Amino acid sequence: MKHPDQHFSVLQRLLHWSMAVLIVAMLFVGVGMVSTVSRLHESLLALHRPLGIALLALVIVRLAVRFKRGAPPLPADLPVWQRVSAHASHVALYALMIAMPLIGWSMLSAGGYPIVLFDGVHLPPVAPHDVTLYAWLRAAHTWLAMVLYATVLLHLGAALFHALIRRDGVLASMARGRARG
Repeated sequence: MKHPDQHFSVLQRLLHWSMAVLIVAMLFVGVGMVSTVSRLHESLLALHRPLGIALLALVIVRLAVRFKRGAPPLPADLPVWQRVSAHASHVALYALMIAMPLIGWSMLSAGGYPIVLFDGVHLPPVAPHDVTLYAWLRAAHTWLAMVLYATVLLHLGAALFHALIRRDGVLASMARGRARG
């Protein structure tokens, strides 16, 4: 869909930056969670699960808004390989933002762990109780978290490239909604 403006809508910017903060927080919470056996582990786990489900809900809303509103066009002078890379990185980010919470939810289901969002609110299991499946999903969740981290860093690097080197308004269109060009 062609985007009607040269910038992202307020809703698109709000979703983008809210999710960016939550994803970075989740990456740090996840690392902290698996690197400690202290009492902090349970607190981090209790934070990690509902944030993951919140991110899943937000990415669904974000995709719906993206399909409805589209995205501003990239600068006309952007080389083809950079256009392809930008598109591929966005597909990867969306796929990972969907896959990570679904794999986490499936992993906990396979491990027989309850998925508690908050007091009295539990999610149903989405995978059969199976220790082998749990182990496979746990490894997948860990590896995909590293891929997500790397993809976020590449995304950040590209945003800084557009802001500091090309100065083409790509970052500004998401940061402040100002027109590109």
